[in-house]
Amino acid sequence: MDKDSANEHAAIRCAADEDADAIGRLLHDFNREFDEPTPQPAELAQRVRELLRSGDTVVLLAGDQPQGLAVLRFRPAIWSSGLECYLAELYVVPDRRGQGTGRALMQEAIDLARRRGADTMDLGTSDSDVAARRLYESLGFINREGGSDGPVTYFYELDLRHR
Repeated sequence: MDKDSANEHAAIRCAADEDADAIGRLLHDFNREFDEPTPQPAELAQRVRELLRSGDTVVLLAGDQPQGLAVLRFRPAIWSSGLECYLAELYVVPDRRGQGTGRALMQEAIDLARRRGADTMDLGTSDSDVAARRLYESLGFINREGGSDGPVTYFYELDLRHR
């Protein structure tokens, strides 16, 4: 890792209220990049402020002028006394990809989840996002119940606003 990369990774931090506008822009750019519908950045920023204030959501940012983010949602677990941590979003701006920013965000997300008392972390990603899947798998995430020989697990979603 070169000196600039090491310095950037050291700059991973938890977002505060004043970061909401930057987070709103990153989330907006993320959805636009993948041709997904998205609210405007100001609307996303307001929602981020609400989520950060709730205490159940943490946003990690890479850099003072954020070049990436990880959004974590915490909830009580059913099967243990710990928390579950859901990685809601992981995004790195295109020109920072392949430089370790996503890995640094993920490592800090895992460490933070442990510090907050989570004993599991889950996430969803598309089959076509090979780079993300490779990153998650290199960090120990699996998509097979019971280990490498178990059946494949699936992540499903239903938009309740349109049914």
